[in-house]
Amino acid sequence: MAVVAASASTTALLNSSTLISQGAEAKVYRSSLHTGSVPILLKHRFAKQYRHPTLDSTLTRSRVVGEARALLRCLRCGVSVPGVRFVDQASGILGIEWIEGRTIRFLLGSGDEGDGAHDGDSEEDDHDVDSLADYEVSKDELMNMVGTEIAKMHLADIIHGDLTTSNMMLSHPSSLNHSLRIQKLVLIDFGLAYTSILVEDKAVDLYVLERAFASTHPASEPLFASVLDAYKRKMGKDWTAIGRRLEDGK
Repeated sequence: MAVVAASASTTALLNSSTLISQGAEAKVYRSSLHTGSVPILLKHRFAKQYRHPTLDSTLTRSRVVGEARALLRCLRCGVSVPGVRFVDQASGILGIEWIEGRTIRFLLGSGDEGDGAHDGDSEEDDHDVDSLADYEVSKDELMNMVGTEIAKMHLADIIHGDLTTSNMMLSHPSSLNHSLRIQKLVLIDFGLAYTSILVEDKAVDLYVLERAFASTHPASEPLFASVLDAYKRKMGKDWTAIGRRLEDGK
């Protein structure tokens, strides 16, 4: 990961990028570091006029670096997340790997993604949209991937902070290594992530995801049950305490 100072080159890169989406905290762009190179995603935490400039600068630097550190810890522990390409903490810009695919929310058929900024997925409203069948996986297989990646993240003591099906992507088969054909479920948007060994925090992550399933995907109880089954298998003996806290919180 390269940590760079604010510079004219960073500004020029941002100006040449294509805006994908904008949320309350950040704008997301598709870009490339060099002409003809593979695309990357830029997440720009822009200045907030309602905050004191010094406070805003401090918070922006902290959150950009914090998100990059969470991604790097996940990568070191084998969690499937976007790779970090560069960090410009002074400008509030994080450059990460572009994921060619769709969010799980989209693939499960919930409709529009809303106005939030999601890593690497614009969910364009066109007539040639992807379906789950195009990704060559069943719902059960997809839920198994979701539960397994969340467990790997929690085993690394990373708490996502905003686990929803909008913050998970499935890479499109056309972007995969055709000699392996291994589907890739990627966890994205670690803007609220932090490190914790507490079972309470891991249980809250799961509870947030359960509520997201219930509010976004009708009759989703079997889907979330499949996620939990895969999560339990991967967590092993660590599941008992987390499961107890999850039940206590309901």
